[in-house]
Amino acid sequence: MTSLLRSNISRFQRYTLFIGIAGLLLTAVDVFTHRRQFFISYLFGYLFWLGLTLGCFAIIMIHHLTGGRWGYPTRRFLEAGFCVLPVMAFLFIPVLLGISDLYPWARHQAANPDEILQKQALYMNRWAFAGRAIFFFVLWNFMVICLRKWSLEQDRTPDPEPTRKLRYLSGLGLVLFPLTATFAYVDWIMSTEPHWYSTMFAVIVLIGQILTAFAFCVILLSIFGKHQPLAAVSNRTHYHHLGNLLLTFVLFWTYVSFGQLLIVYAGNLPREINWYLHRINGGWVYIVGTLGFLHFFLPFVLLLFRTVKQHVSRLTAIAVVLFSAHVLNVYWMIAPSFYPKGFSVHWNDFTAFAGIGGIWIAVFLSRLKSAPLLPQHDPGQQFVFSYAHAH
Repeated sequence: MTSLLRSNISRFQRYTLFIGIAGLLLTAVDVFTHRRQFFISYLFGYLFWLGLTLGCFAIIMIHHLTGGRWGYPTRRFLEAGFCVLPVMAFLFIPVLLGISDLYPWARHQAANPDEILQKQALYMNRWAFAGRAIFFFVLWNFMVICLRKWSLEQDRTPDPEPTRKLRYLSGLGLVLFPLTATFAYVDWIMSTEPHWYSTMFAVIVLIGQILTAFAFCVILLSIFGKHQPLAAVSNRTHYHHLGNLLLTFVLFWTYVSFGQLLIVYAGNLPREINWYLHRINGGWVYIVGTLGFLHFFLPFVLLLFRTVKQHVSRLTAIAVVLFSAHVLNVYWMIAPSFYPKGFSVHWNDFTAFAGIGGIWIAVFLSRLKSAPLLPQHDPGQQFVFSYAHAH
């Protein structure tokens, strides 16, 4: 990484840190006048940026286990992304403080007369909720620390032992992470409507996070790919592979999302359809149409063409659209639980998103510039160089 690039990153890092602090302060002002709205907006912003962190975490384990030329130019982006997890664990504290404002099962006056909530009380209670969250973050952070540590160790030695450790941990992690994340998103999102449940919901959330992280990698590669050392190895083939992965996860996300909707529609049970009724009532139906177009139809059609996937600016534009559409998707998953009568948006939604996002990007950039942009001594690194020279 050149000194000029490092200087530009540091400058942008200061700007984003300022935006993050200012956004969180503006959001916190409303906690005294609109307490519940503060926690709703914070939950939306937090879950999006946590999702990007965990999406990077999942992708890096997939790459360590399966390989792929696309992973070497993007590995440092993914590592810097999952290295924000300790900060995100700390930023979870306001969610714990707002349990009673966010989750019906935590409000005694709502839980007592409700038979279903009474049956869930042994599992869904404040202490169990907090205990599970602590367990999830401890486990995920332990894996994150090991993945980063061994990746940097491989930079310092040609011995492939750190890479073997990365593969072993990634194999175990790809079992543990989806399992624990399923419980986490039942707690953090699904339980905002405790009468509703779906076995596919956590899968939809996780696939959306991976798709967003891939889009994020495309955007970053188009920015940093113009600078050394990435300029020497990145080429149209890497973008083509990333475009194929975007197409794959666009289709996967659409398949599981539509599959869940189809099953709920066919069953037509009140406890299942209410979740969707809240999300098509009033102005929310226009959000559904927007998501259908931007999160599936448009990227699906464009990503079918090889020329689009190999053209950096076009693929980057699609990645920006997908990234932005997923912001809307996260809001659509969360907000209608609190505004079931129709579409609603508050200025806190923007400040909370910008505040947490500013902090996230500042920490991300600090981790990005702390290591070489291209991994060193990785046994698979030869494919990056040989492929670059061949094309």
